[in-house]
Amino acid sequence: MMRFPDCKRTAAGSVIALLLMLPSVPSRVTAQPPSKSDEDLGEVLKVDVDVVSLYCTVHNKQNGLVGSLTKNDFDLAEDGKAQTIKYFSRETDIPLTMGLLIDVSGSQANMIDNERQAGSQFFSSVLKKKDVAFLISFGADSELLQDITGTPQLLQRGLGRLKLNTGYSGPTAGPVPTMNKQRGTVLYDAVYLAANDMLSHESGRKAIILITDGEDEGSKLSMKAAIEAAQKADSIIYGILYVDRRFYGGFNVGYSGESVLKQMSEETGGRLFTVGGKNTLDSIFEQIQEEMRSQYLIGYTPTNSNKDGSFRKIDLRTHDKDQKVQVRKGYYAMPNR
Repeated sequence: MMRFPDCKRTAAGSVIALLLMLPSVPSRVTAQPPSKSDEDLGEVLKVDVDVVSLYCTVHNKQNGLVGSLTKNDFDLAEDGKAQTIKYFSRETDIPLTMGLLIDVSGSQANMIDNERQAGSQFFSSVLKKKDVAFLISFGADSELLQDITGTPQLLQRGLGRLKLNTGYSGPTAGPVPTMNKQRGTVLYDAVYLAANDMLSHESGRKAIILITDGEDEGSKLSMKAAIEAAQKADSIIYGILYVDRRFYGGFNVGYSGESVLKQMSEETGGRLFTVGGKNTLDSIFEQIQEEMRSQYLIGYTPTNSNKDGSFRKIDLRTHDKDQKVQVRKGYYAMPNR
């Protein structure tokens, strides 16, 4: 597996960008006279503070997006202790950094053409001004097909290089061996590299869009390590379950990847989509795009100010019990860099 170089992008011209750093990194802003209400996260802070910022979406009982809430509609707790929401806004224009990760292992052999076509349409429609994306394929090992770019044409060229990857992966094939097994699927390693190497230095909204059947074979790292890397990078995972049931000999025979994708998505504030029937890859991409453009941004200063590297559990909900808040399960309180 190749290891990707660190990539950095500065979000210019926006105080908001300074707030949207990793939760473990403080946002320190010079005081300026306020000009907007306290709910506007774009307001310049009056003092130096450590802010935890949360992106979330809210769905109603019919799974429709709820976009008219205020900060008074939310209750927030960290490790069971109530927190005060200081900054609140609905975000549609903050730049996005997206990583599209596509499974090209043996179990996906019949799906690659559809993945390529849908991915091309997604990049063409979702990338707005200042948005950027990158493309990774993974099978027996991982390959960075396109580094971070805001040019859809370059991403489409990367999609053109998608190919089946079922080769042997032994001790000389790279840093992540697959024990000489064919049809390896280094799913966890690919997510870790996308989060740690590609997204950890990025600011703003970040998402990993993962197209796979959820089966991992041969990763050096665990699912826990992959989820932790995404959480530390403040990145949401949207899992897209795309399964060739014929490969597994039937609907449930020899297959258990759905629970993996569900856990990875929910732990990071995303959700799981399943391809099937009318729920095509194209329609799922449209749903993901709508969610990413309909997020609330909530900021608070934790009552626990210790930076001890521990994991802090987050509980965010609305007063309406029929509404479901989609947000990451917590963050790591890392020391200041």
